[in-house]
Amino acid sequence: MLKIWGRANSINVQKVLWCCGELALEYERFDAGNEFVITKTPEYRELNRNGLVPTIEDGDFLLWESNVIVRYLAHKAGDGRLFPAATKTRFDAERWMDWQATVFWPALRPLFIQLIRTQPANHDAAIISRAEELSLAALRILDARLSDRCFLAGDKFSMGDIPAAVAVHRWYELDTAHPKLHHLCRWYEQMKERRPFQEVVMTPLS
Repeated sequence: MLKIWGRANSINVQKVLWCCGELALEYERFDAGNEFVITKTPEYRELNRNGLVPTIEDGDFLLWESNVIVRYLAHKAGDGRLFPAATKTRFDAERWMDWQATVFWPALRPLFIQLIRTQPANHDAAIISRAEELSLAALRILDARLSDRCFLAGDKFSMGDIPAAVAVHRWYELDTAHPKLHHLCRWYEQMKERRPFQEVVMTPLS
């Protein structure tokens, strides 16, 4: 059985768990990361020398990096539910997965750290302001993208939606201004209607 190492409230672990839910994959999950010190053990470092989560064990195959794991599982399922068959659509989806990792989450993460993991007395107004500005700029890119399509890679939900949606959920849950972005809001409401999203992503932030 597929083994997944990582705490259930990690944004990166949630990508993988959501993907598994969409594909109806059975798995065992083991708590790791943050308060679970297992990531610092030599045994875990043999699985993932970065000491981060998630890591999966699929038989004798080890894989880490959340977006890559989502790609792998979607491709392995082989039924086209999440992994687009058309080459251009597939790489369109992959583009948005990479964008989430290189543009959107780096912009949003400092705001998340400040508002969720930092005591109010230690908030840095400059960091918060800058992160709000950069996050909103990224979200406007998403909103524009969704102005003429249902999902990020076209008219069908795919692996490309998963990374961006878990990050968008965190933005909506933060105590910050949420300017009305109509296309983004419509897409996010669609995400919230999906049962695996409800079961995996809509949990208290930490």
